[in-house]
Order: sequence, then structure tokens, then C-alpha cells
Amino acid sequence: MLRRLFLPLALLTLAPAAWAATTPSATTTTKSTTKSTTSAAKAAPKGPVVAVLETVQGNIVIKLHPEDAPKTVANFKKLVASKFYDGTYFHRVIPGFMIQGGDPNSKNADPNDDGIGGPGYTVPAEIKGKHLRGAVATARLGDQANPNKDSSGSQFFIDVAPQPSLDAGGYTVFGDVISGMEAVDKIVALGADPTTPRGGAGPNPGKKALIKRAYLEPESKWVKAEKPAATTATQ
Repeated sequence: MLRRLFLPLALLTLAPAAWAATTPSATTTTKSTTKSTTSAAKAAPKGPVVAVLETVQGNIVIKLHPEDAPKTVANFKKLVASKFYDGTYFHRVIPGFMIQGGDPNSKNADPNDDGIGGPGYTVPAEIKGKHLRGAVATARLGDQANPNKDSSGSQFFIDVAPQPSLDAGGYTVFGDVISGMEAVDKIVALGADPTTPRGGAGPNPGKKALIKRAYLEPESKWVKAEKPAATTATQ
């Protein structure tokens, strides 16, 4: 049976509430060819990279933090390079909280299975980073079914405000948005639109939150290298 997982959260702008966060079960699989995965991986730039999510609301650029979550970052880069996220959308958006995406089920025409898909595996927990505005983290099953706090194989979310309850609960943060928070804000605002359908896990804006494609670019294109401090010679 496919299961939806729970993330207990307190929204900063609302009274504390429990929200259902969804991740894939271990039995869910997504088909992809070894050939396409390999060719995409070969095209990935060398050295430090950022992930660019090209959405219908604008581009979102994510700086990855392998120093905090090496296994999670390696898995995310692999999925981006293999075009796993192309054509998916943010299926769960909650103002004051976050936007959640990464489910391959969102590519089909049935919104009822959004939030329970994935690549068929989990990633070990790497809990270190904080949930600040723009933090990018993995969704996961709740503690009762997942005492080790293992991460979803593909589903992730972007915080739109600090979430100290998630810091206490323990979720893997593996990056942060360094450009495009205006696009994130446009997507999360869809949750307040009365025409956005409400599912069991929250508002689902569908293709209004589409990720047209995701790709890797050199980090140097987005992050300026720090210059060494000037030294003063003494005589």
C-alpha cells in the first residue's frame, strides 16, 4: 500500500497545525533508461554546480550543500542530470510554509496520486542544515513508519519562511535558493487562490506550478568567488 507521510509543522502566520507531507513508498518505481541517464550525466558540468529549476513562474536556482548532505546532494544531482524532474510540478503549496515537488506521478493526468510517487528508494538522513527562508529539504515518511528519518528518493520542498518546528523534527536540508525566490513566492501564493484544488495534503496548483525542465550549471556562474583579503606589508 502506498503511504502518505506526515510533517508536523507550525505555520508562522497561522495557529500551529499538523500538515501531511507526502513521499514515495519503497515499492514505487519510475522507469528510465540507462542510456538516457548515462548520456545526461556525461553532459553535467564538472566541479561545484547549482541546480536550475525552469518553472512557468520563473527560474529557481538552488545552491547545493554537499558538505552538509553529501548523499542527498549526489542523488539530487543524478536525478536532475537524468531529466527526472522535467515535466513535474509542485503538487503541494502552503502559504507561510513551503512548496513541495519532485513526484514523477505529477506528470500524469491524475492529481489523486500526486505525492506518493518516487524513484523506488530512500536516502539516509543527513540532518544538519536549518530551515530558513529559501532552504531546500527532502520530504520523508513520519517518525512512526520511519524512525531513522530517511529521506524521500526524489520529493523535496522549499521553505518560504523559517520553520523551527522542522529543525526540531529533523529533516535533511541540502541546499538553498540563491536566485528566484520571487518565483517561489508566486508558486506558494497559488495555495491561497480559491480556484486551486485542495487535496488531502494541501492545495495542488497543478500545471500552474510546472517545472518545465531542471538542469545543472557551474556554481561559478551564480556565486562569485571570494577574493583573498589584501595583506599589508610591514617593514
